[in-house]
Amino acid sequence: MENFIVSARKYRPSTFKSVVGQASITTTLKNAIKNNHLAQAYLFCGPRGVGKTTCARIFAKTINCINLDENVEPCNSCESCNSFNENRSYNIHELDAASNNSVEDIRNLIEQVRIPPQVGKYSIYIIDEVHMLSSQAFNAFLKTLEEPPAHAIFILATTEKHKIIPTILSRCQIFDFNRIRVDDTVTYLEHIAKNENISVEVDGLNIIAQKADGAMRDALSIFDQVVSFSGKEITYQKVIENLNVLDYDYYFKITESFLKNNISDTLLLFNEIIDRGFDAHHFINGLSAHLRNLLVCRDEITLQLLEVGANIRERYREQTKLCHPDFLFKALEISNKCDVSYRLSKNKRLHVELSLIELCNITAEKKKSNISFFEKKETENDEDPSKLTKNIEKQEIKKEEKVKLETQKPRQKPTIGKTTSFNTFSIKEKLNQLQKQVDKVEEPEIKLDKKEVQLNNEFTEKELVNKWHEFSNSIGNKPRIFNTLTSKDPKLEGNNIVSFIIDNNLQEVKINEIRNELLVYLKRELKNTSIDLKLIITELEAENNKLYTTEDKFKHMLSKNESLGKLKQEFNLDLE
Repeated sequence: MENFIVSARKYRPSTFKSVVGQASITTTLKNAIKNNHLAQAYLFCGPRGVGKTTCARIFAKTINCINLDENVEPCNSCESCNSFNENRSYNIHELDAASNNSVEDIRNLIEQVRIPPQVGKYSIYIIDEVHMLSSQAFNAFLKTLEEPPAHAIFILATTEKHKIIPTILSRCQIFDFNRIRVDDTVTYLEHIAKNENISVEVDGLNIIAQKADGAMRDALSIFDQVVSFSGKEITYQKVIENLNVLDYDYYFKITESFLKNNISDTLLLFNEIIDRGFDAHHFINGLSAHLRNLLVCRDEITLQLLEVGANIRERYREQTKLCHPDFLFKALEISNKCDVSYRLSKNKRLHVELSLIELCNITAEKKKSNISFFEKKETENDEDPSKLTKNIEKQEIKKEEKVKLETQKPRQKPTIGKTTSFNTFSIKEKLNQLQKQVDKVEEPEIKLDKKEVQLNNEFTEKELVNKWHEFSNSIGNKPRIFNTLTSKDPKLEGNNIVSFIIDNNLQEVKINEIRNELLVYLKRELKNTSIDLKLIITELEAENNKLYTTEDKFKHMLSKNESLGKLKQEFNLDLE
């Protein structure tokens, strides 16, 4: 019985031409060989299963090939190529950094690098998973990596480029490998199926490619698994059954239920999915992907983002015509919210069901909001004529009642200066009312008892001074005005005029602020309504008699106090 070899090993590329999905990298490497521009160190990085180690082996094989063809591909007939194909080459050395990550392992490698190749011009050292080296091993490797012997070339491979120290990165030419596209994976699987005489459905291979998530090695492993399950015939149904993948048909059906606002069918479909053993979180992620695919199908430009088979692509095109963009945007928002909060939910099934109900109500709400004014008018016009007659009669009755209420109101004769409206008013009266309000603000009304008070009672200056100081004490909360009023005594002049001397205009302004209040108080307390206030400013006189010299200042002070003269004589003081 022939030994079975897995497809990932059996169909591993042996030439640059057979490498899938890395055309830019293979072209660069071939040109480097053709032009003899080989670096001392290369770093191949990227996700798993995309061809990093494979390209490193092909590169190492091609460098030492003696008879390269015109496409810079190995001949597979020279001694170097044959020894490589038979795994007996002494020029190509592979090292697993995961199990050889110590400083001692690197020292052994450095000693080995000194030995020149037996066949060919170069010794190539392929170090896989190089990020597993310890920091000490990296530092021990730096000098050799930067200045190796002329015959040594290093090819480092890693899936975690960020774990490699910068000093290593700076000494290498770096090649970033891409995820392999779904279409490229499907094409390669079709090639293998043809070689193995296996009939396949493209939709089934498409599911395998999507499940591999850009890794060709994973795709080949899944392919072998499906072949073991279904034999020589791979169908879409057998693939989803074997891989336990949720059928696209469920997502198309449940989207139709959303558009029809059919909550019952939606919940029954979800229950069927759960009964088949699918995880609710897996379902909601698939639903988000389905809605995203519907969105990208709306435009021919974004159609290339849809990674599905031809038959499924056509179904997406048909369903996206029924979906409004607003529906898709809102549905994606709801499904994404459900996905984010799924892990925090206590009742996960109910959490998903509530989101599905919300998705069903999107189009229902839109239908309610889209009822236009004209549609309402049409429904009114389509009513029973008898109902329309009753509505008209009701409107006429309301009009008659309104007229009766207006006629029952007492009529007002129009007057000069009045506006004749529902609420008439006199402009003159309004102006008089405003004037009275202003008068009240300017001078408050004096309330006197006519039985006990004579409005023109005579009073003495002493009585005036007493009442003046009483008022000053009542406004002690205004210290500036209080000091002004108490600095001097008022004088009584003929005709009940109260004169008060102030020093400047600022004091005049302050007194005028309480002028009305002061007059009201004096009129009430002195029982005389004819009292008036006269303010006399002495600031001008002071400006005319300014004191410039020391003698003028002393004379002025002496006029105020004669004791200063005696003080000067007793102590024999001089004026300075």
